[in-house]
Amino acid sequence: MGVRKVGKYEVGRTIGEGTFAKVKFAQNTETGESVAMKVLDRSTIIRHKMVDQIKREISIMKLVRHPYVVRLHEVLASRAKIYIILEFITGGELFDKIVHRGRLSETEARRYFQQLIDGVDYCHRKGVYHRDLKPENLLLDSQGNLRISDFGLSALPEEGVSLLRTTCGTPNYVAPEVLSHKGYVGSVADVWSCGVILYVLLAGYLPFDELDLTTLYNKIGKAEFSCPSWFPVGAKSLIYRILDPNPQTRIRMDEIRDDEWFKRSYVPVRPIEYEDVNLDDVYAAFDDPEDQQPKAEQCGNENMAPITLNAFDLIILSQGLNLASMFDRGQDAKHQTRFLSTKPAKVVLSSMEVVAQSMGYKTHIRNYKMRMEGLSANKTGLFSVILEIFEVAPSFFMVDVQKAAGETAEYLKFYKNFCSNLNDIIWKPPTSGSTKSWITRNTKS
Repeated sequence: MGVRKVGKYEVGRTIGEGTFAKVKFAQNTETGESVAMKVLDRSTIIRHKMVDQIKREISIMKLVRHPYVVRLHEVLASRAKIYIILEFITGGELFDKIVHRGRLSETEARRYFQQLIDGVDYCHRKGVYHRDLKPENLLLDSQGNLRISDFGLSALPEEGVSLLRTTCGTPNYVAPEVLSHKGYVGSVADVWSCGVILYVLLAGYLPFDELDLTTLYNKIGKAEFSCPSWFPVGAKSLIYRILDPNPQTRIRMDEIRDDEWFKRSYVPVRPIEYEDVNLDDVYAAFDDPEDQQPKAEQCGNENMAPITLNAFDLIILSQGLNLASMFDRGQDAKHQTRFLSTKPAKVVLSSMEVVAQSMGYKTHIRNYKMRMEGLSANKTGLFSVILEIFEVAPSFFMVDVQKAAGETAEYLKFYKNFCSNLNDIIWKPPTSGSTKSWITRNTKS
């Protein structure tokens, strides 16, 4: 069987897989350089109305050229696929390093923080705000230098718009003004996330970490946290200036650069300057009449809403008329589980995300659908669950939960544990007695 080629690239093994893309190892046959090739199925992204978001993500990554930001080389396309050629980063996630080693030394933490500030500050100067800065989105290259990745939640504000309004990101790292839904300045919110990352690098754990979302939001809103005794005095003082709940008085990027603790052993990096970044390949890759779709943005475009269920959907999903048993006799049931909530869909989504992450799972979110994954209990395989939010009626939402991978017994145990941590968002009927719980369980034991 011949070697598969896409343009000048020889395509090798799959090194990662997400909801909308596979990432493959590839090699540039002209230069011998190793690259990561993100392969997107054109029909899938059109069907999910993701064209605008992915085009935006690619354009942002091409505009931002910096030694501490993952580089996007080019975009290729066939009729069926879109290929995004990215720099191949070999050192893994900074998150994994913290998980395996615990807290870092002062020198190492400061070096990563200096690189983070260099990269993020450069993005801000280009008008790009990341909005999801966390150790999972910080990669390490072969030299041990930081590389910022995943601009899926970044925002390029339209001309004349200074405040952003979409609540994005992972709650533990998100600034209080983002959670308050009052509008925020992207650069100032990113500074807060950088402060949380510095705390995690030095402590080995989060400054704000509560299972109960209301408590978590309250603590973030008041910046209720304490620094461990081993924190260097200079770092502690800087963290308190960054984790200022008032965005007006919070320290700014140039002030961080002037800080005595920050400046120690600091070697500013020289940005890779390009006179002109050409986006022709991006537009060409998406230049297809079928691609003219309504705009959709990850983490909730202002106009994006959960899918609304019609009467027929509700009949099929209702417990009393569950038709599944007619079709799956003798087979492993899909183990769908559902619960209802009267909280806003965005609150339900962020609550599920924080609980999933506190249980040790990685989360991937597209609009109102979340995939969570981790190792199975016996550490031999993958355990994965898909959750989707549907609107049943105005201000009434149903969360559909499905096992995607793993053992049934483990899934049922997980579901019980997961729901017990979501008590503040799960709706229960006002009367007790013979009424069954509205946490419906369409499972076979």
